[in-house]
Amino acid sequence: MALTLIGIDVGTTATKAILIDASGQQISSFSRAHPMDRSEAGKAEQSPDTWVESVLAALAQFAKVADLSELAGIGLTSQVNSHVFVGKDRKALRPALTWQDTRAATDAAKVDAAVTTEQKTKWFGGPVPIDASHALSRMAYIARTEPEVWNQTWQVLLPKDYIALQLTGALASDPVAAVGLVNEAGAYVSELLDLLPGAEARLPPLFSYEHVVGTVSAGLPGAGAPVCVGAMDAWAGMFGCGVAEHGDAMYQSGTSEVMGIVSNTIVPTPGVILFPPYQGIRMHAAPTQSGGASLTWLSGLLNRPIGELAALARDVDITAQTPLFLPHLAGERAPIWDAQSRGVFANLSSATTPGDMAISVLEGVAHSARWALEALISSADLTPETLRIGGGGAQSDLWCQIRADVLGIPLERASGDATAALGAAIIAGVGSQVFASLPAAVRSLVHFDKTFVPNAANSAFYAARHGQFRTLYQQMKALNFA
Repeated sequence: MALTLIGIDVGTTATKAILIDASGQQISSFSRAHPMDRSEAGKAEQSPDTWVESVLAALAQFAKVADLSELAGIGLTSQVNSHVFVGKDRKALRPALTWQDTRAATDAAKVDAAVTTEQKTKWFGGPVPIDASHALSRMAYIARTEPEVWNQTWQVLLPKDYIALQLTGALASDPVAAVGLVNEAGAYVSELLDLLPGAEARLPPLFSYEHVVGTVSAGLPGAGAPVCVGAMDAWAGMFGCGVAEHGDAMYQSGTSEVMGIVSNTIVPTPGVILFPPYQGIRMHAAPTQSGGASLTWLSGLLNRPIGELAALARDVDITAQTPLFLPHLAGERAPIWDAQSRGVFANLSSATTPGDMAISVLEGVAHSARWALEALISSADLTPETLRIGGGGAQSDLWCQIRADVLGIPLERASGDATAALGAAIIAGVGSQVFASLPAAVRSLVHFDKTFVPNAANSAFYAARHGQFRTLYQQMKALNFA
């Protein structure tokens, strides 16, 4: 058998993994959901043990269908701004705080107030927000509310880095995933981290994401296989969507929506995340708080499967009378970074149906993406000709067409629903020297299945609705339900 690659994505709702050959042909895939603890307001925690169990199950499955001695490498990616507090025994001291957990908002406000816009621009290239999901906010929160855990904490790790530790025994992370903690050179910003004594000492060493951190330990499936440090899900998903060069733009659709433009130009723009430049790639990113999570919420609220809601939505035309949905069920990230904002359906009537609500959710998520994209275009000083879209939420043709119409830009969809896992495999392909460069790996491994072209009349209609969408946010903010 030819050389193979594995990509593993520890996502918000599930761990996904793929086994592919050097042409991108999928040999096997794995997906296992993991629960989220939302037992109190603002709480969103997961057990790191469930991630490890899922990863080992994926490797065991792949070992049954392929000779893993032919495995060139394993690449890792994961949700980020999700933090595992690890003790000296290399095990989690408590459940992980995921990126959706907003309980550190008070701590974040204090950290953000201690840093000037000028300092952020010097360190990060632009005014990167410090919110409740920022690593320093999280560390301050645990130090304040669980001092016994903080005192026992050896390292604060991202999910992918915790997996690497469990697979290889090695400690590592990458500068891209440490966004908001590192400067333009990819080094930790001590001036920021010194705001919390002991914070920097609890962070792992940084390596490039294709760096081989170690090999899978003896006794585990795939023992001896090289494991690359990997990258955050947005970055891996960028590669999995086929984006790797200046001018490329992406739209990742999963639990949340993540927009990104690769551009070496910087126009400091509030709300946009700037990643350190790496191998000629500088990504301007704008992650929203809710994408597929909004549809999952509606499914639970109406007690109807997502597939049924999607079928109902297909029979509905969006008009001026259609409810308008603000998908801020857990606050919003880019570009407004408002953890206190809340969701709302506006314009409900006695004639509103479940189908109306379903298509309203699809439209509302697209409006959040448009708001984020407009900030990105300003930051990158570049309007993309197309957006390459991928992820589980991109598998709906209806939703992709709504997005294209709302954004006014064609969408080119990457094949398959595991774009972040594919991106992790691409990273492994570069780290194991199967491919000479990231662009070469992307060209070989990423394929596209459909293009969605905006309808001019629909785009004009949605442009007016987008103004209403922004007004709705401002009106909700003025009501101050927090």
